[in-house]
Amino acid sequence: MNFKELHAGPDLLILPNAWDAISALVVVNAGAKAVATSSAAVAWSHGYADGNALPVPLLLATLRDITRTVDVPVTADIESGYSDDPKTVGETVRALIDIGVAGINLEDRGESPDLLCAKIEAVRRAGPIFINARTDLFLKKHEAALPESIARAGRYADAGADGIFVPGVTDAAMIAELVRGIALPLNVMARPGVPSAAELQRLGVRRLSGAAWLARAALKTLHDSASAFLATGDSDALAAACGALVDYNGMLA
Repeated sequence: MNFKELHAGPDLLILPNAWDAISALVVVNAGAKAVATSSAAVAWSHGYADGNALPVPLLLATLRDITRTVDVPVTADIESGYSDDPKTVGETVRALIDIGVAGINLEDRGESPDLLCAKIEAVRRAGPIFINARTDLFLKKHEAALPESIARAGRYADAGADGIFVPGVTDAAMIAELVRGIALPLNVMARPGVPSAAELQRLGVRRLSGAAWLARAALKTLHDSASAFLATGDSDALAAACGALVDYNGMLA
């Protein structure tokens, strides 16, 4: 099943977000039907803050490693495209298509929708790829987040988007309003207070993104294990924290 078909149902598409080749392979081994990257986690893994600071060559290198390693569709969170020039964003996406990336997230940062419309149009010309247009109005706590998100979704659909991503919304009634008002598949972001996957599916949501939560969980585990080992030097406890050893070399061979 291709990436676009995964949004057509019957099941809610749940995307655990990875940040490098081995994390992508692990989530596929856990049962993921597709892999999404977390822009924050990818940036952190290279020593950059989230927020369009990651150099595009590092983005491309990361996605090249992931698409080489897994055999499911891969979608890349490219923030706002790492440029305000639509042509440059289109060129970046053309390079991602050549690598084998099946989809992208492209965000408006809560700013005027005109620029994102121009970027979507440029990406659409770059080649076949699933464009998930993200509006950040709920994250920015915009006073008219609900109606404005629906209005922007219409504009982004007209520009060539395939899906709409509205992170930050948690209220079930508002999610239902978004589903009714948006013609394209709706994607929401996992965060405290978001309804269960079963409830989201009942409401008509088509995609649930894990965002940076898996990376945060992994980093917390790393911190806790490192702290314990530094405090005690207990080799047995360190090994026990890993559980049964996984043959990652074998998975990558």
